[in-house]
Amino acid sequence: MLPSADNTISRDGRSIILAYDHGLEHGPVDFEPNPATADPERLFELATHSAVTSLAVQKGIAEAYYPDYEDEINLMVKLNGTSNLWRGEPNSAVNCSAEYAAALGADAIGFTVYGGSNHEVEMAEEFREAQEGAREHDMAVVMWSYPRGQGLRNANDPDVISYGARVGLELGADVVKVKYPGSAEAMADAVEMAGPAKVVMSGGTMKDDEGFLRNVADAIDAGATGLAVGRNVFQRDEPERILDALEAVVFEEADPTEALAVAGSAD
Repeated sequence: MLPSADNTISRDGRSIILAYDHGLEHGPVDFEPNPATADPERLFELATHSAVTSLAVQKGIAEAYYPDYEDEINLMVKLNGTSNLWRGEPNSAVNCSAEYAAALGADAIGFTVYGGSNHEVEMAEEFREAQEGAREHDMAVVMWSYPRGQGLRNANDPDVISYGARVGLELGADVVKVKYPGSAEAMADAVEMAGPAKVVMSGGTMKDDEGFLRNVADAIDAGATGLAVGRNVFQRDEPERILDALEAVVFEEADPTEALAVAGSAD
């Protein structure tokens, strides 16, 4: 494990990765709940919040905005991604190299692998090149490990999610991002399968404040080291408020209800 996995995108061993690859992955629909967040400047401002340990963006966003924030933000460049206009078997185009991410000033790379897809073999080979390139530049490696494809009956099955966590370890990720498997017990199994690789939960689609923070707290209790979250922050009317609460839950292990109260939320 590289020291950078702990030191540059974590704080006291915990991470809140603010993910902003949604413009490519999902398109404009993800910005409709809070139109101001279609402007990447707004997300870079949010990423300066003390809760955020890294901001994950695609290459073009990093090129255009990171130079103005390089002293305030730990940058993670997402090396692959595919638009929601693509309707084929799950795959993710490689849009950036580890070397180019390093030249942009990245502290880490992110990479999606769809285990179980008909394209799994080529994605694993692409991840190998990205992972080894990141090692040469002392960048942390975060795998978005999302098993899905025609061969999977239920991508949300806890055993499948644990398998995804294990894939991250086996292929050399420092941090593995997985979906919340539905319970603290199931998350604990995913954490065990990841071994020394850290596990962070995906923020997923929008939920109410209390339900979302309860899932985060359960994941932390189960041994996860944080989360990589996008919509559950930037789609809210007051995203700073949920970041305040997340900071308390992730770094202080505060009760979600108490964290919301301190953050000023009455949800």
